[in-house]
Amino acid sequence: MRIGIDVTAGMWQGAGIGRYTRELVRAAVQAGPDLAFHLFYASGGLDPQSPFARYAHELAAGYPNITLRPIPISPRLLTILWQRLQLPIRVEWLIGPIDVVHAPDFVLPPTKARTLLTIHDLTFLVEPACAEPNLRRYLSAAVPRSLQRADLIVVDSKATANDLGRLYGIPSRRVRLLYPAVDGRFRPMPAAETAPVRERLRLPNRFLLFVGTLEPRKNLVRLLQAFALVNADDPDLHLVIAGRRGWLYDEIFTAVERSSARGRIHFLDFVADDDLPALYNLAEAFVYPSLYEGFGFPVLEALACGTPVVTAKVASLPEVAGSAAIMVDPLEVEDIAAGIRAALADPAPLRAAGPPQAATFRWEQTGQALVAIYRELAATAAAT
Repeated sequence: MRIGIDVTAGMWQGAGIGRYTRELVRAAVQAGPDLAFHLFYASGGLDPQSPFARYAHELAAGYPNITLRPIPISPRLLTILWQRLQLPIRVEWLIGPIDVVHAPDFVLPPTKARTLLTIHDLTFLVEPACAEPNLRRYLSAAVPRSLQRADLIVVDSKATANDLGRLYGIPSRRVRLLYPAVDGRFRPMPAAETAPVRERLRLPNRFLLFVGTLEPRKNLVRLLQAFALVNADDPDLHLVIAGRRGWLYDEIFTAVERSSARGRIHFLDFVADDDLPALYNLAEAFVYPSLYEGFGFPVLEALACGTPVVTAKVASLPEVAGSAAIMVDPLEVEDIAAGIRAALADPAPLRAAGPPQAATFRWEQTGQALVAIYRELAATAAAT
C-alpha cells in the first residue's frame, strides 16, 4: 500500500503543525513497516541544511519504507496553484501512483486517491478576530472545499470534532479522533541538566512561563495584567514569554510598558527544541490562558515535565489537562491571577499529576490508529 503524506509543514515550520507533522510521520512509519510512505513537500527555496530538512533525510535513511518526494517549487506557489487557482494538477502526476493521500495541514491536494484530511482547529470561524485576516480568508475558502472532498477527517480533539459538526455539519461517521502526544524529551529533569539552559538563556531564579506565538488568540494582554496582580504581592517573581512575534503583537508590548511589573517581564524569541524541556522544568508554573486551541501542545509539554500548569477551561484544553492543571476563565484577569496564586501556593500535587496525565497521550498509540485508518481507506478503494 502506498501512502502519500504532505510533509511541507514539517519541512518548513518549527513548532505547531510542523512539529506535529514530524512526530506523526515517525509514529506512522514505525507502526506500518509494511506500508510504503511517500513524503512529498514543496522544496523550492528550502535550505537542505535546515534542522527540519535534515530530520526528514535522517528519518528516510533509517526506514526503508520511506521515500522523499520533493516538489521543486515554493510552498507559496504550490498553495497558489493547488488552492487559490484550484488547478487540477494531481499529486500523482508529481510523485507517482498513490493509494491514500494524507494532508495533515487543513487542505487537500488534487488527487484521485482515497483522502485523509487533518483539521487541527477552526479558529478562523470560532474566534475570527483572533485569526490573521489573510489566513482567515484563505482557510474560509479552502477548508470547506477540502472537507467536501475528504473521505475521512482526522481531528486532534473532541472539541474540534464538535466544532466540525456544529459549523460545517460534518457527520461523526466521517471523523476520526487521533490525539497527538509529545516525545520523551519532555520529562522531569535534574538540576544538573537544566542549569546550562538557565545560564545560556539568562533566566531569572523564579519565573512563570508562557510558550507560544505572540498573537491575539494567546490572550497575553490579560496574562500580563494577571501577572502584575500576582507580582504586587510577590516581587521576586518574573514572567518569561517564549515565542516569536505573530500578528497584532504591538498591543502586547504596549501592555508591558504600562505594566507595574514591566521590569519583571522578559521575552525570549523562538526557543530551540533542545532547550524547551529544561525551560519548562525551570519554571515555577506554566500559564497558558489561550482563548481557543484545537489541542494545545505547550500544555501537554509542561505537564510531561512536571511543571504546574494554569490553563483556560475552553475548547480542547480541558481534554488535554484533565484534572492535572488549574483551569481558569481566560476572560477574567482576576481568575487567571487566582489560578497562578494557587499553583504557586501548592505546587506539589500539580507536579505529581502532570507526567501521568501526559503519559495518557502516546505517539505509539496514535501511529497505530493512523495506520488502521490508512488500511480502512485502502480497503474501501479496493471494494469499489
